[in-house]
Amino acid sequence: NLLDDKVKLVCFPHCSNLVAEINPVKEICKTIRQAGAYSCVDGVSYTPHGFPNLPELGADIYMFSAYKTYGPHQGIMYINRALGQALPNQGHHFNADVLYKRFTPAGPDHAQVAACAGMVDYMDALYAHHVGGEGVPAIKRNDAVHALMRGQEIKCLQPLLEYLGEKNSVRLLGPKLAENRAPTVAMVLQSRGADAAAKLADKGIMCSGGSFYSQRCLSGQGGDVDHGVLRVSFVHYTSRADIDKLITALDEVI
Repeated sequence: NLLDDKVKLVCFPHCSNLVAEINPVKEICKTIRQAGAYSCVDGVSYTPHGFPNLPELGADIYMFSAYKTYGPHQGIMYINRALGQALPNQGHHFNADVLYKRFTPAGPDHAQVAACAGMVDYMDALYAHHVGGEGVPAIKRNDAVHALMRGQEIKCLQPLLEYLGEKNSVRLLGPKLAENRAPTVAMVLQSRGADAAAKLADKGIMCSGGSFYSQRCLSGQGGDVDHGVLRVSFVHYTSRADIDKLITALDEVI
């Protein structure tokens, strides 16, 4: 009902960097498209856990940061070609017909762009090591690696969520099932999040405390922005032993 004829663009995250619940992007984008609007998805907190199949998601615009996906400090934007050509050209007039040049007024950072190819090399290396096979299309290789990464994360995340769910001193933000969320775990403690993070650092656990640019999200859930949350996160190369070490350290701190 919010999508009336005044709405032209709907922006939303694939998952929050605080709540971490994975939103049904495909279904949301379909609803937006049926209403005659465009969709723009912030994938920065999701893509470290596997590159999505963008054509399948159906987003008109999908953006993320390469430095969070095993690449250089570069922003990446996927955009529907028709929409990209319809938007005003921001670059040189003689490059107006080249989609990737329309939105880079100063020209692309060629070294950074070239370095981004290493992300594909990494995904292909994971595929070759864990799956193997010749002549498999890139999108299929990506889907397989995405499933592998998520599978490992879910296996490591669920014990942590169960541990936190049993602690009366902790208020866990977001879903309690690992399948429904990214392994970004924010928790409200009796102590300030930053203070707990400092104590965990002494035990060899790297994490942080604060509001993480999500002040409205935190306050909307009844949280105190100044008090903040403790946030821990991990990706596919984290082992169960790492999680056990984290749980042991948390047990002494929270």
